[in-house]
Amino acid sequence: MALREPRAPEPSSSELAGEAERLADKGLADLGWQDAELERAARLTWKINRLKAETNTIIPAHVYQRPEVLLGAADFVGDSYKLAKTCAESKAARVVFCGVRFMAETAKVLSPEKEILLPAPEAGCSLSESISAAQVRGLKKEHPGAPIVTYINTSAEVKAESDVVVTSANAPKILRKLYAEHPKIVFIPDAMMGRNLALELGKKLGEELIIWNGSCIVHENFDSASVEFYRRMYPGVKILAHFECSPGLVSAVDYMGGTGDMMKWVAEHKAPAYMLITECGLGDLARTRFPGKVFVPMCRLCPYMKATDLSRILRAMERPAASQRIQVTAGVRERARRPIERMFELAEDGSSS
Repeated sequence: MALREPRAPEPSSSELAGEAERLADKGLADLGWQDAELERAARLTWKINRLKAETNTIIPAHVYQRPEVLLGAADFVGDSYKLAKTCAESKAARVVFCGVRFMAETAKVLSPEKEILLPAPEAGCSLSESISAAQVRGLKKEHPGAPIVTYINTSAEVKAESDVVVTSANAPKILRKLYAEHPKIVFIPDAMMGRNLALELGKKLGEELIIWNGSCIVHENFDSASVEFYRRMYPGVKILAHFECSPGLVSAVDYMGGTGDMMKWVAEHKAPAYMLITECGLGDLARTRFPGKVFVPMCRLCPYMKATDLSRILRAMERPAASQRIQVTAGVRERARRPIERMFELAEDGSSS
């Protein structure tokens, strides 16, 4: 049964001023937000945070979300892996997921007893939509005995047909473990990530590693030729690229990894400047977390990630529409849960083989 949705009152002038100051201190002022913009956001974040406390609600947000969501409303910020774990471990009754549909579905799979709301129900993912459950079943018939390793950026139905789910951060470790027992693996759906994995693991494409021709509309559009230009423009710059970028681009950068790995690398290394080749939200977050470091922009906006804003979050909390409530059928949910839990087991067993 759905929870009762209370309405948030209007903040007083002093409460509004205090919230605007909080947002500025959190980093929005460093990103260039002016007083009027801070006040508009503060009116919404004050209401959102008040309702969270009243309704036992948490708001996880992916690092690609808008900065006012990350800094003003989110309880947890991270990559797909961290958010999946956080939602499963939380005692909250309701989750307002600031991300895209496959992430909210993953939360529902792991926490079926929770009410999962997606403020922007149209927030899909080109990569997730590149493969269907029926196509995975076809791959199983074509490659019998080969484990299906599925990137977390996929629907619950696709996960349900898989043997293990991976993220960009733990894919190399998990595939190494599987190769100890299997001569061939099927990796879906990101083709560029698959090629990068083949290079890193020394496996032959089409023989030892079978990949699917899916892609991300953000990462497929980065140009490797521009890397050298930026190195000339910013001497000493350290360039980091997401695992979903092309192998040609990855070969020209200083580091490749997932979003969490990239943030950790920046924290641990000194350089005159850094470039994060991925969705723009990570750069916004990096500038607020590392105010003393210089970041050179080279990013693409994801229209799906940016579909969520503060007003839609508040509306989902006060009067959620049916389209914002995430539902996953019991059969799919149970079958999808197993490969996700298998990921947790393989990623966190402490060995590196």
